[in-house]
Amino acid sequence: MKQITDSILMIRPVAFRMNEETAVNNYFQKNIDGNVDEITQKAQKEFDEFATKLRRVGVKVMVVDDIAENNTPDSIFPNNWVSFHETGDIALYPMFAENRRRERREDILQRLEDEGFQINNIIDYTAGEEEQVYLEGTGSLLLDRANEKAYCALSERASEDLLIEFCEDFEYFPVIFEANQTVEGERKAIYHTNVMMCLAEQFAVICLDTIDDKKQRKAVLNSLKEDGKEIITITEEQMHQFAGNMLQVQGAFGKKFLVMSERAHQCLTEDQVTKIEKHCEILSSSLQTIETLGGGSARCMLAEIFLPKISE
Repeated sequence: MKQITDSILMIRPVAFRMNEETAVNNYFQKNIDGNVDEITQKAQKEFDEFATKLRRVGVKVMVVDDIAENNTPDSIFPNNWVSFHETGDIALYPMFAENRRRERREDILQRLEDEGFQINNIIDYTAGEEEQVYLEGTGSLLLDRANEKAYCALSERASEDLLIEFCEDFEYFPVIFEANQTVEGERKAIYHTNVMMCLAEQFAVICLDTIDDKKQRKAVLNSLKEDGKEIITITEEQMHQFAGNMLQVQGAFGKKFLVMSERAHQCLTEDQVTKIEKHCEILSSSLQTIETLGGGSARCMLAEIFLPKISE
């Protein structure tokens, strides 16, 4: 199985704002003064510049506009409700915030088929919402597709039972742990695994300081090491600048890039940059408005498409 792809789905915002329903356990979100129109314009500018940069290096970006009537302020983060797999399978995920459930759109799946992608099977976990159990896509699940492992930091948005169910369905081995951040002096669960960890083909960027349990920390490290990953550690402070929220993608001519926000890029040390650049180039873009209000960064905005193409 491939670990990285050159095809990405992105959802362009139409009414971007801070989502009050997610702020209860996403401690990365902060409010900004300004009306929705001003904020949306800023977010759209950041989005468009980001998508342009990706296309410029040969990443195939499929952009779909959000629907204003749906009132889905977090639609810009599509990787939480859907994941696409090389087998032609799609997984649909149960979402913690009620207003995020409206992000799931059949017309997007239809558009993928229209673009020549093959969908064989939809595996739907959304019934979990009725029992208040959630698993928010590749926000909760860090998939090592090549080694068939699913790393998951448990939280209100990542249920262990659903993780096990996913792993049985997709034949992944679960690597389960707890990751915390300090919020007003208290250790609280990090809402998504993909803000404290990034898995690339030959390396992993990880904030080990968030895994308070030493045994769990060792188990995660051992799992990464046995697959030959170079481990690049970041501090909790760097994680708060979204240095864990990165994604490796493939551009033209097989060239590889680690995609992140400008803020994440600027907080990296020279040593960390050197380690990353041994493996691939860094591509960064300013996402200040999106990060601050949305509490998610570059990786959250990219839903990787691994679906097979229908042969001509």
